[in-house]
Amino acid sequence: MNFKELHHQKTPLLLGNVWDVPSTKTAEKLGFQAIGTSSAAIASLLGYQDGEEMDFSELLYFVKRIAANTHLPLSVDLESGYSRDPKIIAKYIKELAGLGVVGINIEDSIVTDKRILLDATEFADTLIAVSNLLSQKDVDVFINVRTDTFLVKHPNAVAATKKRIELYEQAGANGIFTPCIEQESDIREIVTCTQLPINVMCMPNLPDFETLANIGVQRISMGNFLFDRMYSQLESTTKEVVDQQSVQSIF
Repeated sequence: MNFKELHHQKTPLLLGNVWDVPSTKTAEKLGFQAIGTSSAAIASLLGYQDGEEMDFSELLYFVKRIAANTHLPLSVDLESGYSRDPKIIAKYIKELAGLGVVGINIEDSIVTDKRILLDATEFADTLIAVSNLLSQKDVDVFINVRTDTFLVKHPNAVAATKKRIELYEQAGANGIFTPCIEQESDIREIVTCTQLPINVMCMPNLPDFETLANIGVQRISMGNFLFDRMYSQLESTTKEVVDQQSVQSIF
């Protein structure tokens, strides 16, 4: 089953979010069907904030090492494309595809002093241009378009999301990612407004997987939350070593 087909199963595709080779190996060992990089986690490893602070070349290095160490379908979080120029974005996607990457996430927001939504029509035009350029180069990847209406706490998030989905669907998106959506009623409304597979992200109040499947969600990802949890555990374990003046808590 190829990556696109994984978005049309009876149960949602649970994507293993990874940031390095060990996390990739863990996802593979646990039987995940596909993996996707977390840009926030990779940025954190390099000492950057999320929001395109790192260069594409730095992301590319991580992707090379991950791709070289797995047979799982790999999707890459491309943030907002690391450029506003469709030609550059398409060039980056082509480079990723050359490494065996089968999907990308691209988001409709950027970070300045805070995260802001890009103009929806202009972003849709960018998607159209990128899709056309990729077609000309025979590059076929799953374009998962992330709309950040819930993430930025848009006052009319559901309505704004539906408008953006309509534009992005017309622009050639293969899937829609709506991070930070949590309420079952909101998710149901978003799922029913489009034929595209809807991707949600783990959140404290996100319904369980069975409920999400019944609603019609077709992809679930974990973002950088596993990464954050891992380092939280590192801190607590290291604190025990210091407090107890013993390394026994490690074992």
